Amino acid sequence: MEEEILARIDKKLDAVVRLLASGSIEGKNKTEAIIALGDLGLDPKLIAEIVNTTSGTVHARLSEAKREKSRRTKKLLKR
Repeated sequence: MEEEILARIDKKLDAVVRLLASGSIEGKNKTEAIIALGDLGLDPKLIAEIVNTTSGTVHARLSEAKREKSRRTKKLLKR
């Protein structure tokens, strides 16, 4: 019985997360959406489902964003 209740709660929370995530990426392209959702700490598999792409694409875009952020930080520190 308790497991059943927890499963229903989990399903409802998942729906809430998806709804909020979808609202937060409105008007963004896929790459911007992936980065925004990654910054929120969402799992790459969930991000892939939300933006309708593969988890491989999500991993690649998040990695590219991380590299770019690192480059910008190094550039700023050299000034």
